[in-house]
Amino acid sequence: MIIGIGSDLIDIRRVEKTLERFGSRFTQRVFTEAEIAKAERRRLVAATYAKRFAAKEACAKALGTGVPRRGVHWKHMGVVNLPSGKPTMALTEGAAVRLEELLPPGTEAQIDVTITDDYPLAQAMVIISAVPSRDD
Repeated sequence: MIIGIGSDLIDIRRVEKTLERFGSRFTQRVFTEAEIAKAERRRLVAATYAKRFAAKEACAKALGTGVPRRGVHWKHMGVVNLPSGKPTMALTEGAAVRLEELLPPGTEAQIDVTITDDYPLAQAMVIISAVPSRDD
């Protein structure tokens, strides 16, 4: 059962300007250490950050909040890759609490993420589903 859907579109040039102006002040405030490490290894650093920023926005929309709202902050949501390479979101602190509030009893979350870019745009979509708990 789908419990939340969010999407976001961002102009990569906006992220480029933000990186030029604020540098690590921006990245340290918004991104997890794993996201920063991944972006800094990439040739297209700004596009990598833009896709992850869009994923965070989309995730906050899927959670029905926004950022920062209801205890959900930027660093509480991080794009991670499963062993297959498929992206998903790792939620901590306020984002994890909000997710638990949305889940019906006997279910756990499945977070599907798609991210893409075609300069100058980056886009992300997040679908949060409640699936039967593996513990049951």
